[in-house]
Amino acid sequence: MLYHIMAEITNEDKERVKLLQLVSKSKNEFKNLSVAQLKRLQELVEKKDYSHDKKAHKSKVKLLGKINVRIYELEERRGIWD
Repeated sequence: MLYHIMAEITNEDKERVKLLQLVSKSKNEFKNLSVAQLKRLQELVEKKDYSHDKKAHKSKVKLLGKINVRIYELEERRGIWD
């Protein structure tokens, strides 16, 4: 049974977990992510279905909002200073 569960873990799952671990370490880690990393995390989190877990789904929506704000901040700053 454990093998069956392990076989279902994809490379995208591993990548998403790795990025989420970085983000969850501290606020500084989140602010240190590049635009490319943020966009990739956004894509990976959006793909994951958390509808079966109300609390997880709420966290997903909140995180996606934070990612959008951070991407906007980084892209606006680049636009102003470039």
